[in-house]
Amino acid sequence: MKRSKHIVWMALAATLLLVACTKRFEKLNTNPYEFTEEELQAGNRLMGEPLLQAQLNLLIYNDPPVAQLQQNLNADIFSGYMMPPTPFEGNNNNANYGLIFYWNNNPWNVTYGNVMKSCKFAQNKAGSKFPDFYAWALILKVEAMHRLSDIYGPIIYSHYGQPNMDQSVEYDSQQQAYYYFFNDLDSATKILTNLVNSGAKQRFKPFDLVYKGDYTKWIRFANTLRLRLAIRISGVDKEKAKREAEAALNHPMGILREQDDIFSVDISPVTHPLNIMCYTWADLRMGAPMESILTGYNDPRLPLYFVPVNGSNEYHGIRQGIKIFAKEQYSGFSELAKLPKKITFMTVAEAWFLKAEAALLGYTGAGNAEENYRNGVAASFQQYNLSNVNEYLQNNTLKAAPYTDPRNSENNIPAGNPHLSTITIRWDESANTQTKLEKIITQKWIAMYPEGQEAWSEFRRTGYPKLFPVVINNSGGTIPTEKFIRRLPFPQIEFITNPKAVERAKAFLKGNDNGGTPLWWDMR
Repeated sequence: MKRSKHIVWMALAATLLLVACTKRFEKLNTNPYEFTEEELQAGNRLMGEPLLQAQLNLLIYNDPPVAQLQQNLNADIFSGYMMPPTPFEGNNNNANYGLIFYWNNNPWNVTYGNVMKSCKFAQNKAGSKFPDFYAWALILKVEAMHRLSDIYGPIIYSHYGQPNMDQSVEYDSQQQAYYYFFNDLDSATKILTNLVNSGAKQRFKPFDLVYKGDYTKWIRFANTLRLRLAIRISGVDKEKAKREAEAALNHPMGILREQDDIFSVDISPVTHPLNIMCYTWADLRMGAPMESILTGYNDPRLPLYFVPVNGSNEYHGIRQGIKIFAKEQYSGFSELAKLPKKITFMTVAEAWFLKAEAALLGYTGAGNAEENYRNGVAASFQQYNLSNVNEYLQNNTLKAAPYTDPRNSENNIPAGNPHLSTITIRWDESANTQTKLEKIITQKWIAMYPEGQEAWSEFRRTGYPKLFPVVINNSGGTIPTEKFIRRLPFPQIEFITNPKAVERAKAFLKGNDNGGTPLWWDMR
C-alpha cells in the first residue's frame, strides 16, 4: 500500500512538472551547448565552423579506426607506401584483393557525411554576401571530391541534395565530375583574386587550419589542384587538359612555391591517425617498394620516413598481398617515423613535378622540365631540412635495390625482375620522354609520402614508380595480378539507399563494377 501511494504521488508530481515545463517548452528544448543561427552569424561562424570541420575530415582526424578504413587499408597499401603485418579477415582482405565491402563504404561515407555536406551548407549560407567563404567552400569541396572520384569513378556531385521523384540522386560520370571540378576551381580563384586585388579583409582566418586565412595561398593551392587534375586527364582528354593546365600555370598568383604553401591541415592537439595505427595497434609497417627504392637510392629521407629494425641500420618493408599467418611474423619490420600533428595533402615538391610533366607535354608557362624536376627534389629536401640535394641529383648509378623478404623467399624481387625499376636519379636530357616521365613520377612518389591516395592515383595513371604485384590474388579473377587494382567498387550502402541511381551509374564505367575496371582517366 505504501508503495502504491508513492507511485501515485510520483505520477502527480510528474504531471505538474510537465504542465510547468510546457510553458517554457522552447527554452527547455534548446540545447545549451549549441549555438543559435543568430549567434553563429556573429564572427561568420555559420559559414566558418562547417568549413573547419570539412578540413579536419578530408582524412578523418579524430577517429583512427575510421581513418584506417577511409584510406589506409586501400590507397596507402595500393600506393606501395605501407602494408599491415596483420592478417585481417583470415588474410583475405583488400591487401590481396579480397575486397571487403564494409571496409570500402568508408571513403564514401566520411566524404559525403563530413565534407560534402559541410561545404554545401556553407555555400548556401554564404551566398553572394560572403564570396570569400563561398569560394573557400568550392576549393575544399573539389579537394575532397576529386579524391573520392579517384577511388570509385562516377560520383554524386552536381546533383548532390537534388533527389528525383523516386528519391534517387543521380551520379555524374567521372568526366562530368572533373569538368565540374574545373569550373568550381575557376570560379573560386576568380572570386579570391578579385578580393585580393581589392584589398578585402581576410575573414575566414579563425577557421582556416591550413593557411590562416591567407587568400593568396588558397589561390595558389586552387591553381595547383587545377594543374593536378589537368595532368591527371592529359592522357584521355588532351585539349581540355592543356586549357586547364595553362590557366593554372599562367595565373598571376601562380602555384605553390614556398614551404609555407604546403597544404597541411593542423589537427593538434590530436596525434596523426597513422601514428595510432603503427604504434598503438602495430597494424602498419613500411611497404616493400619503399624499402627497395629508398635504400637503393641511399635516400637521405629514408630515416625521416621509417625506423630501422631492432636498432640496426637495416630497413625492412612488407610486400603487398603475401601469406601472413600471424601479426608477429612481420610486426618486427620497419615502423613509420612518427608523423607531426598535421595531415599533408599537397607539397610544394608536387607542384614542381606537375610543372615538370607539363613541360614534357609542351604546355605554355610550364618552363623547363629538367629545371622543374630538380626544383621538385630540392623542395622535398628543403621540406625535411636536408642540405645535400646537389650530390643526390648528380647520382647516375644508384637504382632501386632488389627486395629480399627475410621471412619468405617466395616474396623476393631479385635483380633483373621486370617489376624492379632501373631508373637512376640524374636527369638525362637525351633520354626518351617515357624515361623522363618515370624519373619525374618516381621522385614525385617519394616526395608525396605519406599521402597514399594521390600516389595510388599517379601509379594507376602512369605505371610509375614500378611496384610489386600481389603474390596472393583473392579477387576471383576480377583484378588481373599484373594490371594491379584500378578502383574500388561502388559502396554497398549505395545499393541499399540509392539503388536505381547506382545501377545507372554502372553504365559510366569502362567495364564491370569491380576492382579491375580502370577509371575514365586511366589509360593503361
